[in-house]
Amino acid sequence: MKIMVSACLLGENCKYNGGNNRNRGLLNLLSGHEIIPICPEVLGGLPVPRIPAEIVNGTVINRENISVDELFRQGAKKALEIAKKEKPDLIILQSRSPSCGAKQIYDGTFSGKLIPGHGVFAELALRSGFLVMDVEDAVTNGLDIAPVVRD
Repeated sequence: MKIMVSACLLGENCKYNGGNNRNRGLLNLLSGHEIIPICPEVLGGLPVPRIPAEIVNGTVINRENISVDELFRQGAKKALEIAKKEKPDLIILQSRSPSCGAKQIYDGTFSGKLIPGHGVFAELALRSGFLVMDVEDAVTNGLDIAPVVRD
């Protein structure tokens, strides 16, 4: 199986704080599969580290109230181009991210409150017909569960 994965989950230090979200359970599940690492935020030209960002009324804004929406959307488009070229069977994304959140995102208040929704890249991938799964679902249920379904 060919699987596109948020690069931070594989241990790449591309997270907003300069770290990663290496997920040992996911790495075990991915063994034997072809992996395509992706970080839409880095593809969009955002630095590592960077100021945390959330989606506010459909626009990605950082904690300093500066719009970084264009960079997030450029990165999402580049990630989608890679997905269209590589044709992964599944895309597994980091939970709650303004780029990769597949089920939930932060509510835009920078208070830690979650709401149902998709990050910018997750939304584009879903609209383009890709099977998208949240990492927490993949680790809990394995790779054979139903992917996120767009409402």
